[in-house]
Amino acid sequence: MALNLVTQIFKPSDLTFTALPPLSLYIHLPWCVKKCPYCDFNSHLAQGSDRQEDHGLPIALQRQYLNALIADLDAQLPKVWGRKLHTIFIGGGTPSLFHPELIDELLGAVRARLGMPGTGEITMEANPGTFEQARFEGFKKAGVSRLSIGVQSFSDSHLSALGRIHQGRQAVEAAESAIALFDEVNLDLMYGLPDQTPQQALADLQQAIELGPTHLSLYQLTLEPNTQFAVKPPVLPAEETLADIEDAVHAKAAAAGYQRYEVSAFSKPGHRCQHNLNYWTFGDYLGIGAGAHGKITYPNRVERETRLRNPQAYMQEAMAGGAGFEVRELKATELPFEFMLNALRLMDGVPEQYFTERCGRPVTDLQAPLREALGKQLMHNKPGVFQPTELGIRFLNDLQSLFLR
Repeated sequence: MALNLVTQIFKPSDLTFTALPPLSLYIHLPWCVKKCPYCDFNSHLAQGSDRQEDHGLPIALQRQYLNALIADLDAQLPKVWGRKLHTIFIGGGTPSLFHPELIDELLGAVRARLGMPGTGEITMEANPGTFEQARFEGFKKAGVSRLSIGVQSFSDSHLSALGRIHQGRQAVEAAESAIALFDEVNLDLMYGLPDQTPQQALADLQQAIELGPTHLSLYQLTLEPNTQFAVKPPVLPAEETLADIEDAVHAKAAAAGYQRYEVSAFSKPGHRCQHNLNYWTFGDYLGIGAGAHGKITYPNRVERETRLRNPQAYMQEAMAGGAGFEVRELKATELPFEFMLNALRLMDGVPEQYFTERCGRPVTDLQAPLREALGKQLMHNKPGVFQPTELGIRFLNDLQSLFLR
């Protein structure tokens, strides 16, 4: 959709958009059966006292939260009138705690207000510890087209060290069920686990490959602030061992036909996660749910939103018709870093025109850091494309920081 140009003169505070980026929807369902010691996401323990519970999460609470999500979405609609959804992602927490009928109702409410994604991609996260065949079937019937399963490891000892509630056999059964039902399945795996050897990391990956998902997310375990592991850190492999594990895992995934297209994302050809690609290419997204984030482009500005993290406070605010979130307008001087923080995670890079289209600024804003990145051989010198080199990916934080001005 073409917009009227705001100005023809670029000043530090001026933004000029000629088109709106793709729009996605993120829905946060914040409850978990147990809080993992490494997790820094906005997740809360499901502690119910109602006899009508679903994996410890009372049905009445699920209904209350669903009503709040719909109220939140209704309040956001004026921001995106006339725009079509690109993708939907239901994350958490553990979304698979929610009853399939309520997920069906939730997606029905989205469908009535915004339609369904043009890509057809509706992703939902699931935990093997809450796996039931009937639930997976219900999620598919509701319209979920892509399931992302938080396996982390198939080793019982490593799962115990990570504080996971499932065992390796449950992870295999959940993956087998999902792959039989869904055309698109992602398996999350972690490496660099406490006392893990390269051979053990490769054994985890081999099991995942044998299951045959279309997509793998391969993460190195990191100790994040405000987590149990930050307070009581486990003994992790030495730096040299971590480097060996990472190289071996990446090589094995590539040999099995999984292309690394983002720092931690690997897919079979034609099966990349479109929702995450929209994040990484600086697309727009509505975020609803406790602690959800959003990014919306307007004709003259880009805004980021952050919702209340506490589920009860979020529900009260949403049902009362209040905002329940903070809004921050991005300054023109912030946009180079905001854009490159995402774009430089992609192995193939992004078209140069995305910066001008999605940041509303000329490429000349990037000249100084680009020159420095090229001089340090952290980026390729490709006309019309911003693409990191292999060295740039390995030292990604250093590369991204060049654009923090």
